[in-house]
Amino acid sequence: MPEGPSLVILREETTAFVGKEIVRASGNTKTVDLPSLEGQRIVSLRSWGKHFLIELPHTVLRIHFMLFGSYRINERKDKPARMALAFADGGELNFYACSVKHIEPDLDAAYDWDADIMSPTWDAAKARKKLRAAPAMLACDALLDQAIFAGVGNIIKNEVLFRVRLHPLSTIGALPAPKLRALVEQAHQYSVDFLEWKKQYVLKQHWLAHRKSTCQRCDIAFSKGHLGLSKRRAFYCERCQKRYG
Repeated sequence: MPEGPSLVILREETTAFVGKEIVRASGNTKTVDLPSLEGQRIVSLRSWGKHFLIELPHTVLRIHFMLFGSYRINERKDKPARMALAFADGGELNFYACSVKHIEPDLDAAYDWDADIMSPTWDAAKARKKLRAAPAMLACDALLDQAIFAGVGNIIKNEVLFRVRLHPLSTIGALPAPKLRALVEQAHQYSVDFLEWKKQYVLKQHWLAHRKSTCQRCDIAFSKGHLGLSKRRAFYCERCQKRYG
């Protein structure tokens, strides 16, 4: 599943399509009237968390890549597209195995931009306030809560918990204030690092916990499990990642 930094890359890669008219829309989506898109110009391309937003004059298309979604720019995969947009100059945007739906065009009303981990307006204080309001929440679930950390996915979750030496089954209400602050700060910082490593094609080289078998700090085997309400896979060290609560 693409995480927030990957959506920033998609947004940057597609800026040339802003202002262009859709001359053909096709695909196997059942949630969008594709012919109605033809003749409309792209007003803007934005991202929020894991959502890619195509703003048109009368609607906004929200694309969520789910677990296995992907895209191609000016090329195609050898499989049916969920939605394919073609332009007069031969350019095309193709989306696969994703969710596509119409949403309300007032994006500022629909989204809390301060919650987007990659947004210039990311608000750490607001994130801390939301966390303090959910003391029973587990740390592994908190990082994946898109209302608090929009754009954080399982890779960032595992890496941030390892960075701050926090056990994924810790409860938020039991965290000392410095640990809570570190959790929020590193959720943002690791996302920034993720973006730079992804652009350099070296992201996996920097993984210290995600999909790893041994803790590099303690030289013991990582614990693994599908934890929390989210049941997403966790990789963590029972020795150096302290459990609170």
